[in-house]
Amino acid sequence: MKDATSLDADDALGYLRGRFQLPADTVYLDGNSLGVLPAAVPARLAQLVRDEWGQDLISSWNRHDWIGMPVAVGEKIAGLLGAGPGQVICCDSISVNLFKLLTTALQLRPGRTVILSEEGNFPTDLYLTQGISDLLGTARCSVRNVPPEQLISAMDEDVAVVMLTQVNFRDGRLLDMQALTHAAHDRGILVLWDLAHSAGVLPIELDAWQVDMAVGCGYKFLNGGPGAPAFVYLASRHQNQVAQPLCGWLGHAQPFAFEPGYRPAAGVQCYLAGTPGILGMAALDTALDCFAGVSMTALRAKSLALSSYFIDGLQEELHGGVLRLLTPRDAARRGSQVALSHPQAWGVSQALIAAGVIVDFREPDVVRFGFAPLYNSFSDVAYALDRLRHILATEAYRDARFSERPRVT
Repeated sequence: MKDATSLDADDALGYLRGRFQLPADTVYLDGNSLGVLPAAVPARLAQLVRDEWGQDLISSWNRHDWIGMPVAVGEKIAGLLGAGPGQVICCDSISVNLFKLLTTALQLRPGRTVILSEEGNFPTDLYLTQGISDLLGTARCSVRNVPPEQLISAMDEDVAVVMLTQVNFRDGRLLDMQALTHAAHDRGILVLWDLAHSAGVLPIELDAWQVDMAVGCGYKFLNGGPGAPAFVYLASRHQNQVAQPLCGWLGHAQPFAFEPGYRPAAGVQCYLAGTPGILGMAALDTALDCFAGVSMTALRAKSLALSSYFIDGLQEELHGGVLRLLTPRDAARRGSQVALSHPQAWGVSQALIAAGVIVDFREPDVVRFGFAPLYNSFSDVAYALDRLRHILATEAYRDARFSERPRVT
């Protein structure tokens, strides 16, 4: 393997690391769960609290255009997704936005009642489909979850919408968004994509690939901070046809008319509901500036180089059966994470964290390593490999202090 220091010296994107505050003596490989703090965010939040909230108070809704932030931030995100203007709005959480879009899809396909997804999809996505089915009754909505290899064969005339996650949260497997969307459209089916693990690290072309709907979060690879607002994409061809059910006041055509009845705003703005959290919105807005001047193609190339360097460095452990690679070796079939299986995965993850390598664990036996090309380096990967090999060789993961499990794992 080539020396990590040499690879970092040749990295054309290495300068981007300076846009972030990275803790000393820590290798952070968990950006697929929570992105690190962008260096410009603390000053932006301090200025907002001190001047906008502190001095201008309620006038800041107009003076500093707080009211326009969901649209403005949405348009910044759109630029990372291959989406034209007027199709992305920043608001709420993925769960809330899934509810809005799934019910929209059912209305757009009257006579079809099935939401189709894959069995290994992220739990909250599947929980939402079950909740909608329970709310509406199976005569109006039923759920069908199948293995990924059966998705196309399960696309029959009863399916209204296929809901899929582009990159699987557990194993990092990448689905072919363009091909699956095309297959669904050939059968008259809408497609809703969850971009939680792909927005900000993969080149995505929502418009060019004729995607119908999408959701994503702001706190993973977009680095917007814990609980950062999510986003909604609704293709312009589907707008203004049906009303989404969460008829909050900011989704009204004239919120400050305070009319007794609801009239939806035009376009994607009707997917707003309640008042946005301005502090979180401002943090995400500033974090998105970290992508300025960077092509998603270049970020994807570095992401794959980092994950390939990691996988190549574990050949002895993988061939010897000490670890099992869950993520596809084929670079074209994986996102920006590598998932490893080990019988003592929880202990391994905690031993790594104690050694200054932040990773995460997923049930039942998965250690995930996320590679954020904006700020991760090849030296980060080399250090993580060294610590992981040491932990496996010494069985340090068996230490009793690594057996305790807090609420968040």
